[in-house]
Amino acid sequence: MSSDTTTLEVSQEVAEYFKSDNVFQEIMHLQGKAFRDVPGRKTIQVQLGEHSYFIKQHFGVGWGEIFKNLLTLKLPILGASTEKKAIQKLDSIGIATTPLVAFGEQGCNPANLQSFIITKDLGDIISLEDLCTSWKTSPPSAVFKRKLIIAVAQLARTLHINGLNHRDFYLCHLCLDADALSNNQIKLYLIDLHRMLIHKKPAIQDNMKDIAALYFSSIGMGFTARDYLRFKHYYSQDFESVNNSFWQNVMSRANRLYAKFHSDKFQQRLAVEKAALKK
Repeated sequence: MSSDTTTLEVSQEVAEYFKSDNVFQEIMHLQGKAFRDVPGRKTIQVQLGEHSYFIKQHFGVGWGEIFKNLLTLKLPILGASTEKKAIQKLDSIGIATTPLVAFGEQGCNPANLQSFIITKDLGDIISLEDLCTSWKTSPPSAVFKRKLIIAVAQLARTLHINGLNHRDFYLCHLCLDADALSNNQIKLYLIDLHRMLIHKKPAIQDNMKDIAALYFSSIGMGFTARDYLRFKHYYSQDFESVNNSFWQNVMSRANRLYAKFHSDKFQQRLAVEKAALKK
């Protein structure tokens, strides 16, 4: 249902749990286990009936954030609608992600726009960051590693050839279904889509940035030169915009990301964010 300033889309799966006269505000004020709490945005886990869900609540970014983005030629992310559209687009191209069960948006002023998105908990999953962190000293079987690299490369290629860019394309946002993994099968999910861009056609520069982020997050995980060549081969298949210059730019950007991440300034900011979640 919607009005001039409010849009509310709640699936039958969770509608029974929200019975107040103002469902939008009820959901915006829900409390749960915090997974991320930064200015203007909060991610919590809640239990509705017998199932677990994640709610991302957006409280408005403010004009300062909007102007900062525009001055650097970036589109500001105003709320949950970006992730809603991203989930729907991924569903349409066959990339598994968190199932959408509710969305709401309220307001006309872009600086004060409030919104939320509710997605179903994927259950027992493991991020590739956690999976691969011990591979340098305890490598997996060659067969499994090969299958996983091909699966990640094909997911990245499908994403980019359809004009999508994750913009936080790190190993931690690629997850494996644990049940499938126990049966030696690979089922990948792409999560955390709140910054995703959707283009009408592939965007070479944004694709490069995504792959650079993925490469940066894999440094030190025990991947070999042959592993990276395998990824390149499957990612590049029938992708005319991918050439030697593309890969040179990937390496250069990944190295800059690595230097930035290990800087004292970035590590201090990271420590502050982690401490805030423990309060």
